[in-house]
Amino acid sequence: MAFFSGLLASPRQRRIERAGFGLYASAVKAARTPYYFTALGVPDTLDGRFDLVGLFVALLIHRLRHDQAPGPDLAQALFDAMFSDMDINLREMGVGDMSVAKRVRTMWEGFHGRASAYEPLLTADDEPALAESLRRNVWRGESGGDPHRLAHEILCQKSHLAAISLAALAQGEVTFAPLSPAPLSPAPLSPAQPGPDRTQP
Repeated sequence: MAFFSGLLASPRQRRIERAGFGLYASAVKAARTPYYFTALGVPDTLDGRFDLVGLFVALLIHRLRHDQAPGPDLAQALFDAMFSDMDINLREMGVGDMSVAKRVRTMWEGFHGRASAYEPLLTADDEPALAESLRRNVWRGESGGDPHRLAHEILCQKSHLAAISLAALAQGEVTFAPLSPAPLSPAPLSPAQPGPDRTQP
């Protein structure tokens, strides 16, 4: 079905799809920066890596979804590229066909919940609240990492992305800001809560 839908896609749709995969590849590359795992203590696990990729994808979607055309279409193409990649990765890991759809659905729900939690905090540039949300989601409420510094980095990336032209993004071209070189003093967070954000599976 995907093969035939690809044949029937318009040239514009194919350009948007290619751009979505390009943006996704850049998000993955940024999310794999060792700094996040070594300096900030993001868990270097399948879940931790998925959460960080999802965070960068959510950041790009936040940049695109409220923009003029083709921003919303690029946001959708980016989302589609992410979950196409997840499907491929699961199959390459040997997950059976019957289980792939269920696991991709679980991942989609997890991403949607986190992105929905982050969206208003990104809009408001609310660094303390974003740090708390990251602690609940990326660190599952556990201590040992630095969600405040991650929140600071993400808001710096948000400002950087806002300055990138839509024309460049429509070509699948995006850069991310250099990382902050100096450690930050973490803002106080509220005591650990019993569970993650309500929208997290």
